[in-house]
Amino acid sequence: MAEEKISGVVITFFSTASAVGKTLISINMASELARQGCRVCLVDYDLQFGDVANYLKLPVEHSVYDALAEMKKNPEADIRQQVEQYRYGTICFDVLPAPEFLDQSYNLSTEACTELVEKLRLLYDYVIVDTTSMFSKLNLAMLDISTIVTFLGVVDFIPTIKNMKIGNDTLQNLNYDTHKIRLVLNRSDAKTRISMEAVQKLLGEGFYHVLPNDFRAASESISTGVPLVLSGSDSVLAEEIRRLISRYTNRAYVPGPEQLGSRSEAHHKGGLLGRLFRR
Repeated sequence: MAEEKISGVVITFFSTASAVGKTLISINMASELARQGCRVCLVDYDLQFGDVANYLKLPVEHSVYDALAEMKKNPEADIRQQVEQYRYGTICFDVLPAPEFLDQSYNLSTEACTELVEKLRLLYDYVIVDTTSMFSKLNLAMLDISTIVTFLGVVDFIPTIKNMKIGNDTLQNLNYDTHKIRLVLNRSDAKTRISMEAVQKLLGEGFYHVLPNDFRAASESISTGVPLVLSGSDSVLAEEIRRLISRYTNRAYVPGPEQLGSRSEAHHKGGLLGRLFRR
């Protein structure tokens, strides 16, 4: 019997500022959707400096670069042969990491990258796309084809808020469906003299969802390579990420049996730099 064709949901994480938590949140969204039994592929389209594989402590044998090369060689190729698999206990999802070497990212066309995501959405229930913090040609293409765009921001410094305002105005001027863009605030209770209410007034709209600041839990997740939603963490950040996902899927969060299995790959040892720069 021929494999049933699906049209998966594409959720893109976008921001106009760096270090706002796109990668951490996208990883956790992919993990929770996989825990719920969905077929998920997480794509790292920060082509030059993507950190998805680093955050997951995932050895890279294949990347976006390899998938696109295979597509060029054989348009009918099964792209699933070019993905990496993240596994924690019984839960797993596929990952297409950013190119391993900087020079590999230079000649990857927007058209080919878009075609890759369109192919993936026929194979997975959810395609999660992590992006760079700019209105690049590739990012605009991803915004166009996405089912949902998570526009992530933080309230810390005036330049960051200015960029959030410019980004939000630009997204509105692109005339997307009003339900497509989800304005999400991360690290909401970080120490700052700028109130969330003042920022919402500046933006002209409220935040769709608010995620709390939990530096300790986020740091531990990155250092171990285990997403918060899979680690058994009772942090408020993990709880709010689950609530955000429930709003996206219209399904209430249902806790599963605690995952006690170990990672399929041993954790890398050494200091923080050794753990981050494992390649």
